[in-house]
Amino acid sequence: MVLENKLGIKDSFRLAKEEEKRSKARAKVLFEENLLGDRSAGTYETLAFIHTFLFEEIYDFAGQMRIVNLAKGNFRFAPILYLRESIRAIEKMPQSSFDEIVEKYVEMNIAHPFREGNGRSMRIWLDHILKVELNQVIDWSKVDKEDYLLAMERSPVRDREIKIILKQALSEEIKNRNLYMKGIDQSYAYEGYALYQTKEL
Repeated sequence: MVLENKLGIKDSFRLAKEEEKRSKARAKVLFEENLLGDRSAGTYETLAFIHTFLFEEIYDFAGQMRIVNLAKGNFRFAPILYLRESIRAIEKMPQSSFDEIVEKYVEMNIAHPFREGNGRSMRIWLDHILKVELNQVIDWSKVDKEDYLLAMERSPVRDREIKIILKQALSEEIKNRNLYMKGIDQSYAYEGYALYQTKEL
């Protein structure tokens, strides 16, 4: 299934390539113009802003909470009936330590608030929280794709693995543009490597 898009593209491979090109360019602007500098860390509003900024050239639903139920493999993300309530609860979660921040990240992944582009938006959102709260970011080039995906798949039941994986990749180079862009590149590598694709129910 090819998602309806503003570009009128009907081929899924071509849409994926165009989405990657455009959203990477937008992610670069997000960093270079420090557009998250005055945004509150750890809020849904900031996550929605990131998603809008990355995908508004491509999808009408950019930044809008999804209105369909989604699953990946055998895992179902938060049902739309409880999605807003789930997000409100996640926003209230503490984020003063590394463990608390990753726990919040895992819960937002379970909520999966958008129809598409959740992983890419949430990794920027996670780095923003880490930067504000701990003066650190993740060097995503040090995170193995398969280890990350398997750990995230298991994280709703056991989050210890994803904490270990991300903790060993922490960096204090919060202003390093090259590190940030490597992270954006890695985000697309993770999406392309995913064992299961997200599907509507």
